[in-house]
Amino acid sequence: MRRFLTVEELEAEVGKEVAVSEWMSLSQERVNQFAEATDDPQWIHVDPERAKRESPFGGTIAHGFLTLSLLPKFFEQCIDQPPGKMSINYGLNKVRFPTPMLVGGRLRGRFTLMSLERISGGIQTTWQVTMECEGSDKPVCVAESVLRKYF
Repeated sequence: MRRFLTVEELEAEVGKEVAVSEWMSLSQERVNQFAEATDDPQWIHVDPERAKRESPFGGTIAHGFLTLSLLPKFFEQCIDQPPGKMSINYGLNKVRFPTPMLVGGRLRGRFTLMSLERISGGIQTTWQVTMECEGSDKPVCVAESVLRKYF
């Protein structure tokens, strides 16, 4: 866990990788729950037998948006920003899913602080987030995440 007590401490990290989360296993049950919640039950996500037979991946894969949705969990697991009233997810500048995330694999996030700007009542930070699957050369998700912290 990287803890920052002041904005200046965090600002000194601009351009650097700040933290790497713990590994998390991605189960078929979680993928099925995400498919149900998002009305996206495509067989490549929820039918292990068919995916084993017919997909080029050899098994089921997680939804790209599922891997993206885990970004806040990983962020809070490994980065503690300066204390304030509240934090909000302000959005994303760019998102890509370079390679599929096989169900049963392990996933983690790498966080690089791209920028920090002072805004009225707080700060806005932009993070390069690389979600990687253990054993894969390519990331499963790369995103620019914009967060706001109000003091």
